[in-house]
Amino acid sequence: MEFLDGAATWFRNARIVTADRVFIGCLKVEDGRIDEIGEHDSRGAGIDFQGDYLLPGLIELHTDHLESHYFPRRAVTWHAGSAVLAYDAQIAAAGITTVFDSFRVGVDEYDVGAQLGDEAALLAEAIRRAADADLLRADHLTHLRCEVAAPNVVDSLHAVLASHSAQLISLMDHSPGQRQYRDLEKYFIYYSGKSGRSRADLAEVAGERQRIGGIRALENRPRIVEIAKARGIVLASHDDTTAEEVALARCDGVTIAEFPTTLEAASASRAAGMATVMGAPNVVRGGSHSGNASARKLAEAGQLDILSSDYVPAALLMAAFRLADAPAVGGLAGAMRLVSKAPAEATGLKDRGEIAVGRRADLLRVAKHDGEPVVRAVWREGRRVA
Repeated sequence: MEFLDGAATWFRNARIVTADRVFIGCLKVEDGRIDEIGEHDSRGAGIDFQGDYLLPGLIELHTDHLESHYFPRRAVTWHAGSAVLAYDAQIAAAGITTVFDSFRVGVDEYDVGAQLGDEAALLAEAIRRAADADLLRADHLTHLRCEVAAPNVVDSLHAVLASHSAQLISLMDHSPGQRQYRDLEKYFIYYSGKSGRSRADLAEVAGERQRIGGIRALENRPRIVEIAKARGIVLASHDDTTAEEVALARCDGVTIAEFPTTLEAASASRAAGMATVMGAPNVVRGGSHSGNASARKLAEAGQLDILSSDYVPAALLMAAFRLADAPAVGGLAGAMRLVSKAPAEATGLKDRGEIAVGRRADLLRVAKHDGEPVVRAVWREGRRVA
């Protein structure tokens, strides 16, 4: 890999995408920061982009992709440190320079879909050890996905926060019959494929979870909100479906609405001042895999603020380029805001997220191949990492 030293380095002949426009120019990096930006520069020194795109590093707020590395097969648990390094390499290769590692907190006795559950603290420690050894390519932050209907969620949250910091907490409730699984048929289809259980078995599980989930959620949700507020952690809602659910999130001080399942919920969230997040795979696939709201339709309606790669890291950049033609998005500059500036602002990261003088030199060189964006190089704070 190529590493930039502290001396000034120029990126030239690049198609630069800032937060509001696209132009051919050059950019100077020094001491890990963007020091200067110029237009139509023909300097001979530095790295010649040959007309490739120069983009801000992507910021990912919600990815559980680490699960596929830690659990590569059903009933197979991999070495935590090795899983973290493989995951980090894939994240960086996708152009993601800041990632919120999303750990699920809380598992109930009927849960048929939990993976990382009780492993959150172990994997967070593996990430910290790798970061301390300067082995990570991306900048890793922590997103704790709290399952409010789980009996152990509050105790598990305290256990993780006792030794690890978190920058984002989301309030999840995957109980059947509401939110993402308001349609029970979707619940049966999804979890029968994920768990291998029979429909009859899942129906019994669904009945038990519906019976006790609501009671637990009423007890746990306010306690989680209190913990987040006491620590100054940004709060997100998850899979809001109705205006009533959005109103509850607003009362809790939620500022990010993750994956609203309906246009109604997305519109209500934005009206309440929340930033809406939708999945990039939803854009690339042309719709939600579970039959929920279309991310493209939300973008076309001006109701989309942030994209998340969710379960496919490479989808983030692909989705941004595909949404550049939606008039409400604002071209490629607007599409790139969905994956850089907007998630940075939503989580208080004021030092990154756009190509501007003084910001961190988290940068991508991107070309087009067969109509799709291809990451050719990645720099984090001026250092080549992929």
